[in-house]
Parts: sequence; C-alpha cells; structure tokens
Amino acid sequence: MAAAPGGREAIVSQIIIRALLIVFLMAALVAVFVWVAARKSDDLSIDRQQHVIATVLEQSFRTIAHDQEAATVWDDSVVALRTKPRDLKWLDDNLGIWFHTYYGHDEIFIVDQDDRPVYAMREGRRRDADEYGRSAGTVAAPLIAELRAKMRGGVKTARASSVLTPGAIDLGTVHGHPAIISVKPVVTDTGEIPQTPGTEYFHISIRYLDGSFIADLARRYQLEGGHFAPAPPDDEDISRVPLRTRAGNVIGYFVWIPFRPGTAMLGQVTPALVISLLLVFGTIGWLLYRISRSTLQLSAARSQAQHLADHDPLTGLANRALFDRRLNQELSRLGGGRSLALLYVDLDHFKNVNDHLGHPTGDLLICALARVLNSVAPGDLVARLGGDEFAIVHVGDNAARSGERLARKIHKALARPVDLGHGEVLIGASIGLSVAPADGTDPVELVRRADIALYDAKHGGRRRHSFFTEAMGDRIRERNEIERELREAMRTGDGLSVVYQPFFAAQGGAALGAEALIRWNHETRGPIPPDTFVPIAEECGLIETLNEWVLEQACFAAARWPAGSVAVNLSAVQLRNVTLAERVYAILKRTRLSPGRLELEITESSFLESSEKCRSNLGWLRDIGIRIALDDFGTGYSSFKHLGGLDIDRIKIDRSFVATIQPGVGGSPVVQAIVDLARISGLTTTAEGIETEQQRLYLTSIGCDVLQGFLLAAPMSASDVEARFSGRQGADPA
Repeated sequence: MAAAPGGREAIVSQIIIRALLIVFLMAALVAVFVWVAARKSDDLSIDRQQHVIATVLEQSFRTIAHDQEAATVWDDSVVALRTKPRDLKWLDDNLGIWFHTYYGHDEIFIVDQDDRPVYAMREGRRRDADEYGRSAGTVAAPLIAELRAKMRGGVKTARASSVLTPGAIDLGTVHGHPAIISVKPVVTDTGEIPQTPGTEYFHISIRYLDGSFIADLARRYQLEGGHFAPAPPDDEDISRVPLRTRAGNVIGYFVWIPFRPGTAMLGQVTPALVISLLLVFGTIGWLLYRISRSTLQLSAARSQAQHLADHDPLTGLANRALFDRRLNQELSRLGGGRSLALLYVDLDHFKNVNDHLGHPTGDLLICALARVLNSVAPGDLVARLGGDEFAIVHVGDNAARSGERLARKIHKALARPVDLGHGEVLIGASIGLSVAPADGTDPVELVRRADIALYDAKHGGRRRHSFFTEAMGDRIRERNEIERELREAMRTGDGLSVVYQPFFAAQGGAALGAEALIRWNHETRGPIPPDTFVPIAEECGLIETLNEWVLEQACFAAARWPAGSVAVNLSAVQLRNVTLAERVYAILKRTRLSPGRLELEITESSFLESSEKCRSNLGWLRDIGIRIALDDFGTGYSSFKHLGGLDIDRIKIDRSFVATIQPGVGGSPVVQAIVDLARISGLTTTAEGIETEQQRLYLTSIGCDVLQGFLLAAPMSASDVEARFSGRQGADPA
C-alpha cells in the first residue's frame, strides 16, 4: 500500500516534468520566433531608414541648386553684375547674404566670364573676393570648367524639368568642412538681355554638411544621434550613409542610431515570456491568442491612422495636412502660363443651424456641402480645414476666370434646398479667392489672402464671392488695429465712457429714466461710432466684458439719481451665458441699485438665436424685479407669436418706423398696429428716434407710452441726468 502513493507521485512528477518540458519548449519556440521576428523587423526598418535618408540627401542636394535659381535666373542680376562699379549692397541683398539668411547657404562666390572672383560671402558677411582662392577655388574650378563648357555648347534643360538652367554640383571639402558645392550661371529670365554663351557670370553656393544642414535633417526625420562623421563608426549597430563625390571618393558619413521596432517590442514582451514559463499550456495559448489579436488591432489602427493622417473623418475629404502638401506641390509646378486659384468656402450662419437644429444636423449639413463641392470640382483638390471651412485648389490656364466660374457653380448648387434625409435645408456659402502667381506663390500668404477675401465676402452680404485685393488687406489691418486699440482701451479705461439719453412719458412729459449708451473717444482717431467698434467687439469676443462694464457703470450712475430707471442693452452672447442672472444680481448688490430701477434691453434676433437658454435667464431676472424690453422691434423677425413664450415688459419701436411719420403722410399704419397689439398683449411701448414735433404728437395720440429722441433730449452725462431728476427738469420736454 505504501508503494502506491510513491507510484502516483512518480506519475504525477513525470506528468509535471513533461508538462514543464512542454512549457519550456513552447516558451523557447515562442522566444526564438519573437527574436527572429524582431531581428527581421529591425533589419527591414534599418534598410528602409537608410533608403529614405539616401533619397532625402539626394533631394536636398538638388534643392541647393534650385535655391540658387531664385536669383540667378533674373534680368536684374545680369544687369547688376555687368554694371560698374557694382552695387555691393544689392549683391548682398539678392545674390549673397540673402542666400545665407533665407536658405542657410554658408558661402557664396561670384566669378566673371574669365573665372575671376568678383564677390564673396561667408557665414552671413561679405568677404574680400580674393578669399575665393583660399576657400573654394580648388574644389570649384572643375565644376566651373564643366559648366563653362556646357554653356558654350548650348546645353538646354528639359522642358518638363523644374530646373531652369544647367549647373554643376559636387561634394567636397571647404575650410575643413564637408560641403555641397553648386555652380549656376547668372542668366536673363526674359531673354531680352543678349548673352554670349560661355561668358556668363557664375554663382557658386556652398552649404556645409556638418552644421545646421545635418542637424535639421536629423530633427526633421527624428533620427536619434544624427550627425556627420569623417570616418565610418566602429559600432556595426550604427547606421551610416556614405557621402560620395561624383568621382566616387567618400568625404564622410551621415550616421545615426537606427530605430529598431523589433527590439523595442522584444523588450516589452520579454517579461510576459518569463511569466509564461510558470503558466500552463492553456495560459500560453491564451497569451498567444491575445498577442495575435493585439497585432491585428495594431495593424488596423495603423491603417486607420494612415487614412486619418490625410483625410477628414466626417466627410472623407482631404484634411489640412494633405491640403498643405498638395498646395505646395501645385505651387511648385506652376509655369508655362498656368495659374492656381485657391477658394476658401465657408457656410453662412452655420452656427445658427447647430444651435437650433443640433450638432448631428450640422454634421449632415457639412457632409452635404462636401458632396456638393466634390460634384462641382471633380478634378480639383477639395479639403475640409475644420468646422464649416473648406478649401479648393484649382489649377488652370486662366485660374482666375475658371475659379470664378467654379464659385458661381457652388452658389448655383447651394441655391437649391439640400436634402438631409429627414428634411431639406436651404443654405448659402461665402467664398474667398486668391490667385497664384498674381497674389504670390508663398502658400502661407496665399491662404492668408484667400481668408481675407472670405472675410470680405461675408461682410459684404454673404452668399457671394470675392477676389483678394490689396484694399481688403488694408481694411483687415484697420479692423485689427481697432481691435487692438479697443482691447487696450478696455484694459486701461482710457477713452471709453457711458452717456445717457433720457426717455419721457408721452402723457405729461415727465422724465422716467435714461438709456445707457457706450462711447469711445480715441486719442488720435477722435470719436469712434459704436456702429464701428461694437461689431468688432462681438467678433473678437469682447462684447460680453464691454457690456458688463457698461451695465456696472450705468448701475453706479443710476444709484446716485434720486429717481428714474436706467436701461442697458444685452448682447446675444450674454443671453446664452447660463450665469447671466447671477452676474447681473452681483452688479446690483455692488452698486446698491434697486432691481426695479433697472431695465435690460434685448433684440428679437438675439432672443431667437438663444431662446432656450434665454428663457430661464429672463425669467429669473424678472422674478427679482428687473424689467425686460424688446429693442428694435420690427427689424428682426417682426412676429408677435414669439412674444408669447418670452417674458417682457416693454416693446421699443425701431427708429426706422418712427422716421416714416412725415408731414402730410398721415401717420404710420405699422406703428399704429404695433402699439395696438402691444396694448392688447399687456405690454407698454417706447418709440425711439423722435426728431420732429409731428412725430411726438402722432405717437402720443395713438397711445404710445414712452418717447425718446433728440427732439426731447440728446445723450448726456450721468451728472446731467442726475441734475435733471434733482431739479425736476424736463417735466415737459416739448
């Protein structure tokens, strides 16, 4: 009986040993597999990095020559070099120092038709031309001879090539630095200046490879430890790309520590492999399954990330990154009479759609616009830059004309209702256009000018398009200057003030209160009308702070008056702020003004734009005794049906209706209707903008309650209003 347990233990031990052997074998196989996969992944990654860097270096070398053509293919350069004495300052600004500051070239030399140096620049400073012989003379001489032979032989560049002129380029050592030496002829760009082949001035540009050039390359492609080395590194794990002259001589190496994704991955999974030695076969199988699933998820995520890197997830259009690349590419290809039009497209009143119909509907509208733009511009790049902002890159023989036709097609397509699936919406768009090369070929400047044109289109009435003009830029600069000065005025308080225009009882003429009006007296511009700076404050987000300041100033002033109320305007931004009631109440407490002496004025449009958030704010304010007036009634949606859901006390009839009351006309049916309907609704009425005695008499006769205008009193200071109430002045302003 005693042997039985030992036998069972032996069997169990054998099973355990075999199980452990299986576990170790599986772990070893997995470890070998992971190690081999990691090594192969590392090798592929290193090969790919070396190929990319070699290609980038080759492209960078060509870029040096391309940089030179910015100034060497130019009539002005030919004339400047032929003119005696030469204008060295002009040579600095266009052929010498400018190449250092703008492109980073380290040395520039210019030689005449006899290969004698006439100009030298090194590291951003003009040098003695004789330094050419001590610097680049030896390495540049073969290149100069080669190019001189090409020019005498009449070598032409390929028509389809981006290279404008022949050149000679090679690697060499200059001042102990490995460098790119590029030689380009200085030639006419119009062909109007005669030049004998082989007698051209040559422009020699040198870019060191062991300075900022290599550092920028390493930073741009995130190459760890990227630098120049005169000899190959002893460590075989360090990647290197040899830098060879055209003769095949190696002048150094670009070296870096390669990124090894396999090694990184191996470092992450090694702990799991060690732990797997203690787990059963099923646990190892489960881990393998999880690793496999993670790999699939990673692959899917990479594919998705690659797509998202270039495309907008909502519309599938190109995103800003792809737009920037394509715009740069198209601008670099311009030539041969072809031009480029950049169209900036922005939906009109898109914010209202989001606020009233919700963001899902707004997304549907964005997708609908994307489909419209794709349909009218099938051969162009259409990109969504963010929100409701789109861009189209259009290239043609006369891009300005065809771009305008494209803008008209967009307007025509949007003139029809857009089907969103659960209903139709009528939308419009504003379009700004800039044209290259007429408006420049710098992509950043071209985009900025299209954006300025879009701003002009929006402020010109929307549903229209505008081409960029310099005058637009001046207006934008003026607007930005006013915004900056307004911010400063709000910070310091200089120039900003509040005046008060009294309003009176129509029956009896007693002064009832005054409306607070913002004024800005600029120290150099003089008085700036509110119609100029208030819209700017609304656009740049200052209106809420500005209006709160006016409200507080008005409450402080009214608290000193012995009687009467003060009326203050509220903006749509304030109405949408859920803390509006709390802020108004805090101002009343600070100023010790009774809520019953404050009247807040809102417009129809601002109420309808934020009606849901507005109701709770207005209800709370009325509960504490503040009165609410509907300002400029008749200029917005002009419907009494909106008043049923809005707690207000007064309607202010807009001055445009009051102005229709003229001698011999016999009154205004519209004003009569507003007064009658307000009375039926239990609301009082105020007429503003009264300037004639006939207007006052007519409005009084039809039952208007309160009158305001220059006929009765002009805007005045708070102290003048206080004096009027204290002395009971103006009992009968008429």
